[in-house]
Amino acid sequence: MRLTATARARAMTALAVAAVTVAAGLAACSDDERPVGTVQVASTLGPGEGSLNLVALPGTLESGGSDPRVDWVTPFQKRTGCKIDWKVARTPREAGDLMHDRNRRYDGVAAPPEVAGQLIADHQATPVNTSLVDGYKKLEPRLRALLKRDGKYYGVPHVWGSNLLMYDTRAVQAPDSWAALFAPEETRRYSGRLIMRDSPLSIAEAALYLKGRDRKLKITDPYSLTAKQLAAAGRVLAKQRPHVKRYWETPSDAVSAFAGGEAVLGEAWPYQVDVLTRASKPVQGVVPSEGVTGWMNAWMIGARVQHPNCMYQWLQWTASPDVQQQVAEWTGVAPANPQACSGDRLKPGFCSAYHVGDRAYLDKVVFAHTPAKECGGDSDRSDCTDYAEWTKTWIESTKTLTDPARPSPAKP
Repeated sequence: MRLTATARARAMTALAVAAVTVAAGLAACSDDERPVGTVQVASTLGPGEGSLNLVALPGTLESGGSDPRVDWVTPFQKRTGCKIDWKVARTPREAGDLMHDRNRRYDGVAAPPEVAGQLIADHQATPVNTSLVDGYKKLEPRLRALLKRDGKYYGVPHVWGSNLLMYDTRAVQAPDSWAALFAPEETRRYSGRLIMRDSPLSIAEAALYLKGRDRKLKITDPYSLTAKQLAAAGRVLAKQRPHVKRYWETPSDAVSAFAGGEAVLGEAWPYQVDVLTRASKPVQGVVPSEGVTGWMNAWMIGARVQHPNCMYQWLQWTASPDVQQQVAEWTGVAPANPQACSGDRLKPGFCSAYHVGDRAYLDKVVFAHTPAKECGGDSDRSDCTDYAEWTKTWIESTKTLTDPARPSPAKP
């Protein structure tokens, strides 16, 4: 089943059995009696429990409600007997809050990078026995390594994407640097026609720009910034703010801005480039000379998992090529399993546009991780800034609360 770019655009608008064993007595304990992180990773499998409770971002789970042709939940339930109940989190922060809530017992979450690292650090995620997830080794190696901590894997890669510099070929001379979006002399040229993704993680693009522009800052990892480096990136964003037309929250916001002629230059994903190109709009996406950042969403097991067997069946199901094909087409993202591009699944044009299976491209992407005090996981350095500080800087640099024309700050 293939869906058109129009169907994908509408969507954006609007895994067998357990590797976790829990002692019978522990299962009977209350939440307060059961310390977080005591679920043990085991090498045995058991029968499904008949239920599965998940936290997901919009578009992560589809059961035919948005489009009868798009349904990877119902077939899973019929095959495994695991009935899925899920809570849709509107933002990454809401997803993280739900998984941290000790009064709730979610089995798993589709976690974006700003949530995944915090769940691991706070012991709100259970390690995955990857040997019990059929097809795990078929997933991109670079993606698998992103959630590895102390020899343990804390998630199964689901989808990924990169942050490109997109421009209108009629109005903008082909840019080759993030300076086109952040340098004051450049932003003034396209004032009122720039777009940026509305996320604290967009600070990393400003950091990449500064990495090449101001070498005295000594920026190495754009997601591990000292207070001085973060402040410098915040100043860049504050100077850019008067020239930004829109900070987009959903991918369709960026599509409509370019399609309507409101925007001519901005931060975008391959999704927007693909949709607009298929609609014969004169846009292109480029990888700036300073490099490109990216993100990976993964399915993670919660620390208070109640239905571990069904959760492992779900991990397997969502990693399979056929499900990966559906998710990729519907949501406009790159599948973590390149086999989704084999046979008659995804079209070659889609796979090329989203760099599926392009390991040379993947190796160049600086993938997002949760900003933390420990610089890039280096235990010898703890002078970096955490996600809370990034959120504060983002709001202060990009939001003008007294301006009624400016939307109120979105939760990270």
